Amino acid sequence: MDTHLLSIITFMPAFAALILAVFLRGDDEAAQRNAKWLAMITTSVTFVVSLFVLFEFDPNDTGMQFVVEAEWLLGMQYRLGVDGISVLFVMLTTFMMPLVIAASWNVEHRVKEYMIAFLLLETLMLGVFMALDLILFYLFFEAGLIPMFLIIGIWGGANRIYASFKFFLYTFLGSVLMLVAMVGMFADAGSTCIAACQDGQVALLNHTFGSESFSLLGIQIVGGAQTLMFLAFFASFAVKMPMWPVHTWLPDAHVQAPTAGSVVLAAILLKLGGYGFLRFSLPMFPVGAEVMSEFILWISAIAIVYTSLVALVQEDMKKLIAYSSVAHMGFVTMGIFAGNQQGIDGAIFQMLSHGFISGALFLCVGVIYDRMHTREIDAYGGLVNRMPAYALIFMLFTMANVGLPGTSGFVGEFLTLMAVFQVNTWVAAVATTGVIFSAAYALWLYRRVVMGDLIKESLKSITDMNPREKWIFAPLVVMTILLGVYPALILDLIGPSVTALVENYDAAKEAAMGALETAAVSE
Repeated sequence: MDTHLLSIITFMPAFAALILAVFLRGDDEAAQRNAKWLAMITTSVTFVVSLFVLFEFDPNDTGMQFVVEAEWLLGMQYRLGVDGISVLFVMLTTFMMPLVIAASWNVEHRVKEYMIAFLLLETLMLGVFMALDLILFYLFFEAGLIPMFLIIGIWGGANRIYASFKFFLYTFLGSVLMLVAMVGMFADAGSTCIAACQDGQVALLNHTFGSESFSLLGIQIVGGAQTLMFLAFFASFAVKMPMWPVHTWLPDAHVQAPTAGSVVLAAILLKLGGYGFLRFSLPMFPVGAEVMSEFILWISAIAIVYTSLVALVQEDMKKLIAYSSVAHMGFVTMGIFAGNQQGIDGAIFQMLSHGFISGALFLCVGVIYDRMHTREIDAYGGLVNRMPAYALIFMLFTMANVGLPGTSGFVGEFLTLMAVFQVNTWVAAVATTGVIFSAAYALWLYRRVVMGDLIKESLKSITDMNPREKWIFAPLVVMTILLGVYPALILDLIGPSVTALVENYDAAKEAAMGALETAAVSE
């Protein structure tokens, strides 16, 4: 088992970005072509190398695997590793990035810088999923804002400056509280090592943070320090997901971002928040998570219904799909904070499935935007008459987004709803109505864009998808159907790690409740 494999995967895109920055000169057609091909080859090789991690990964080992540890900066440690929860997010990232580069083939403005931004972004996203040190995690997590900020701000739409600053400020301000909590964690545990520590440091995943209730400014803090730390991390991860009501940056960012930026944002960046809940909030602050779980379940259910209704009245295709993403992330947070095996299995499955489906939907918008340069729904209609291949692909991903059985979109929603039903029947009932609304807005969009007679003169010369576009969609079609009919491909891989997480979560809750009862009796 090569201990340097994760470092190679993580920093290969950044190395290619460095080569582009230093050695590629000029902005002529040859230089643009070279930049595109270097980015494509690098992301493809990164994906191939990541397959070695997947093939050698042992699902029955619930600890960290492929761990690499080295001295880094000012006594801090460079630690990377993956477990059953993080390995598939690494695969999702490396799988999507070659498709993102292929979808950017028509970019002509500052191509070198565009490719550098996406290559750096891939390194930073991979670092988040692999980091086993608190400081390293924070650096990767925050640094990822910069390339995305530039992608929206430079290559975005007419209102790109507003959208990019809104994206940056929302996500950065949420993370300031997380940094404060990290300082508190280090002060309490004396360690920044998350797991798989090899230098005698305490693993934060095994450290028990204080959960004794106390009064702060006259307010009784149930769950004590754990609740405060949980809320600080929650502020960051909730914005990143994004959860209602801190979701308002997402529609603006999606609408203004270039197609490839929207794909990365929906398919990977939104998953950083869900991954953070699984890596930090549940295992490290179980009492805080238990205290806040009812509240989170309800705001997740409200998000599903509210954002689905908002999606129904949108006139911009990207904005409709963006609100759809917020609704689907509501299922993720519901599953995570149901706190049982089915819920967390369903949440992880939903995140991975959403990565393929939402990425494909934004690519579908990009296909017709490249031809007509508008995302207004009213500008289209009857595309099936001129674009039959496009109509078929768009229909598949529309149905997957709705959660049609036989597609990957069904499995995650079904598991999370079953899990929440065991915990809170009313939350499950409210959330289930969101499935009906999702069918309404998705089919409404499809009918207005694709079905009917081809009346508009501007559409009568529109061409169907070219071979490059079909090849981009092919892997997404395969994954959406494969995971829909054979979900065990993911569930078997994540199962043991999720089981260990749930068992530790339940044990920590019971221990904390027992301590509270003992304290009450002694008083």
